[in-house]
Formats: sequence, structure tokens, C-alpha cells
Amino acid sequence: MDEAVPVPGDVLAQLSWLGGPEGTAAVRHAGRLMAEGVDLLPGLDRLRAEVGPDHAGPAWELARLRARARPVFGADADVLFFTAETLEQAGRPELAARRAARLLRGGVSSVADLGCASGTDTVALARAGAVVLAVDRDPVARALTAANVEALGLADRVQVAAADAVELVAAAEDGAVAGCGAAVLDPARRAGGRRQLDPDAWSPPWTTVTALLERVPTSVVKVAPGLDHDRVPAGIEAEWVSVGGSIVEAILWGAGVSETWRRATLVRDGTALELTADDDPGLAPVGPVRGWLHEPDPAVIRSGLIATVAADFDATLIDPTIAYLSSDERADSPWVSSYRVAEVLPFNLKKLKALLRARGVGRVVVKRRGSPIEPEALARQLRGPGSGSAVVVVTRVAGAPTVLVCDALSDR
Repeated sequence: MDEAVPVPGDVLAQLSWLGGPEGTAAVRHAGRLMAEGVDLLPGLDRLRAEVGPDHAGPAWELARLRARARPVFGADADVLFFTAETLEQAGRPELAARRAARLLRGGVSSVADLGCASGTDTVALARAGAVVLAVDRDPVARALTAANVEALGLADRVQVAAADAVELVAAAEDGAVAGCGAAVLDPARRAGGRRQLDPDAWSPPWTTVTALLERVPTSVVKVAPGLDHDRVPAGIEAEWVSVGGSIVEAILWGAGVSETWRRATLVRDGTALELTADDDPGLAPVGPVRGWLHEPDPAVIRSGLIATVAADFDATLIDPTIAYLSSDERADSPWVSSYRVAEVLPFNLKKLKALLRARGVGRVVVKRRGSPIEPEALARQLRGPGSGSAVVVVTRVAGAPTVLVCDALSDR
């Protein structure tokens, strides 16, 4: 059902047709066929009979992408335009809205979106009340953004233009870029299908990121979650955002909108919880494994705020290089997942299997940190006839390979 269709011919021409009356009707028809459970080949045959062979594939593909986008984009997905690549790389609209609200809080009215892609940030900024200049070198990106703001009734607030972000930032002066008092930048961090780990290889490169933050104080830049803290310029707030236990974005805020040194944000059920520090809190103290093990949220780990969280419930690290905390009591904190520790033993597969059998455990969830083991493979090896369940944590304690057997998963 969710099988991609190669889109032949000129993409820009296809986008233009898809946005017209015939294309709109064809995409809706394709969506209905998918909802009815019609498979790819019969569905394409029926579309070809109505719109011809050149348009059937693009109509089916857009309907497929909209169906995939619906869980994230909601009702907007039914009118938005995507390619497979732009949907894969698109940010979450609710997070774009959160960034837009903060960027505009100081009263700025015009924003440059320096690399608009399919327009997620442009849409959020326009909906927040800004006049937006959306620029991109890629004609497909510009066409997608123009189509999307038109579809959402925002075209009167957005100008889409061909421009190079590197050149615009180099010409920025008096706190403005391209005549706008604020800017957003999301450098491309993939090339040839591969992730670019070196910020100097991003497009635009790291030199443009730092230049923007310096020249346009009311600015925000999305960066890779693994960005080295040493790269963050002085006076710039760095924020890491997690959703569902995974880091979804990292952000650098320009000096004009920075409020703190580091920020960890946890988004749950539409609500953002925030943890901040004005200075580096340093490392949490190290101590033995006690009655409870605590796994910090990844936003806490990446933002370097483990010590801040640990201080709230008298927790200590189990190893100076491992992001697991331990305390005598369960932590009543949204920033950690807590597990009651039942057994602590040196890592030995044979002894671990025997222990689990003795405890009647047949199903395990394996977690690891500081260990080369593959959790899925170990979980299969530990599967047994027992009806009980447990969490097996393979890690290091005071430098030694160690296994912690914990009670079944607790609520966060």
C-alpha cells in the first residue's frame, strides 16, 4: 500500500499540474483508492484511465506522501505538497510553531527563512504573524513552499525568492538580513544520501551559521543534535528537544533571543517542559548502584544538564563516563525513567541466564550504555520459558562491565 512510485518528467511541471483542478481531483481520487485498500498497480491503472500515464504516478505518489504526513502534519497534510525527500527531512510543525513564537516575541515583524525546503518554518512564521521572505537555491524547494503557503491561505504574507543563504548572510548588516529583522536557518546536513557529521561540510557551512548568529541577533539555527558543545559561540543559547524519548532537534538561539546557557526541552502530549542552566553545572557526583536506576531523558544528556537533574533527588552517576544515575528512592521527575534494581552482577552470560531462570523471567528488555553488545541479539539469547519480565541493563559501573537486572518498565 505504501509503495513509492517513481515520478517521471519535469518535477516543476508536475507540481504545477498537481496544484491545478485536474491534479487536485486526481490526488483526492488516489487517496480514496488507497483508503479503500486498492493496491498500487490496479490503482495506477484506474488513474491512468482518467488522467493519462504522465500524471497517474505523481498523483498516486502525492496521495501516498500525504497519508504518511498526516500523523505529523494533521489536517494540513491533505493539502500540502511534498517530495519523498522533503517529507523525510521536514521538521515537526508544532516545534516550528514553538520556535516562531519565541523568535517573534520581541516584536520583530519580518523574518528571512534561509533555505525554505518545503516551507515548514515559513508556514509557522506566517501563521505567527510575520511577513516572511522564503529563499532557496533549489527551484523545487521554492515551488513546494509557494504551493504550500498558497494551499494554506498564507501567500499574502510570504515572498518566495531564489537566493543563496551564504551570500545573504555575508551581506547582513545592522542586525538585519535581506531586509528582515530576524532569520531562521536549517543547514542541509545530508549529501549524497549520507549524513554530514562535520559542520564545516553542511550547506550552508558552519562559517555561515556563526556569521548569522553574530550579525543577526534575532535568529535561530537548527543544528545536528550531536554538535560539539565547544562549537557553540559565547552568548548563544543551545537547546535540545526530545519527543517520545528521542532527540528530534537541536537549536542555537541568537544573542537577541538567548535567555540562558543551555536548555533541555521535553515535549509530551503537546506540552513543553523545560530545564535550564545559566552556567555549566559540571559533572554529577559518582557513587555506587543503589535501589533505583535512573535513565535521563536524551535532551538532558545532550544539553549537559545531568548534574542539575541529579541534584533534585540526591542521585549519583554509577560511572563517571556513563549517563545512568542511581538513588535510594524512585525519582518523581519527568526528566528520568526510573527502574527498581533487583540484582547487580559482573557481566557473564551464563550466570545472567541462570539468574533470570531462577527469577522466572522469560521476557526481557535490554538496555545498554558503554557496552558493545547488541540489545536485540542479547534479548533473544535471554528469552526463556518463564512468565515474568525484567529490564536488563548492560553497562559499566566504576569502570567494570556490569549487568543490572531491574523490575519491569516503570512509567516515566
